[in-house]
Amino acid sequence: MNCVALGSGQRAGLTLHAFILSNTVPMSEPIRLSKRVAELRGCSRADAERYVEGGWVSVDGAVIDRPQHKVTTEVVTIDAEASLAPPEPATILLHKPAGFDAITGTNVAASLVNPATRWSDDASGVRLLKRHFANLTPMVPLDRDASGLIVLTQDGRVWRRLSEDGDEIEHEYIVEISGEIAPWGLRRLNHGLSYEGRELPPCKVSWQNEVRLRFAIKGVQGGQLRDMCRQVNLDVVSIRRLRIGRIPLGKMPEGSWRYLPSGERF
Repeated sequence: MNCVALGSGQRAGLTLHAFILSNTVPMSEPIRLSKRVAELRGCSRADAERYVEGGWVSVDGAVIDRPQHKVTTEVVTIDAEASLAPPEPATILLHKPAGFDAITGTNVAASLVNPATRWSDDASGVRLLKRHFANLTPMVPLDRDASGLIVLTQDGRVWRRLSEDGDEIEHEYIVEISGEIAPWGLRRLNHGLSYEGRELPPCKVSWQNEVRLRFAIKGVQGGQLRDMCRQVNLDVVSIRRLRIGRIPLGKMPEGSWRYLPSGERF
């Protein structure tokens, strides 16, 4: 078997910053991708599997993260920045449309998360891996008839933050309403209402325009925003969550998702 070896001068000239390692003699029998990487890279099979699982290896231009993937004469490419460090668990931020269940139900929003629906303007810098779509835990409930930001994560640190400290994290909502607000209604929305027998703590509610209210609120329960508006004679037309803690929805379209960048916290 002959291999193409790239010197340091050649590597510097690569515009794609990748090593392209391939056989010059066609192979008759398929072999595991990890075996091919081990042969071409001159590393152990265990390290080759880690390169593949880390998303550093492409086959004919497509990233393959399964070491057992079979190859024959395809061009195998190893990224020049390949690292043996295990890939970080992913946290996905999804713009849930109304009509989808955030956590559980018959129409779960997690079904929208796939490679094709990643937001084209995702600036997180996270490399897309197939493993990022497995074992995602949906966090932070949002009413089925509401839209906006929801979180799905593989990261235990994010899970602990959003579950154990969830009631201390401020959420921001835009609530479109109809009707005429009751006297002193805005003051009561900020403080003075109860929900399901519990006096609600102060929150921040203001008019965005004549038909939209902006809520900045902690520990909101399912159905709470609608009930609060009802108590001041307002009917809710729509609800959209704009922010969870320090993480905004931004301009991401409905049904699209992006990664939570490394180092950003709720």
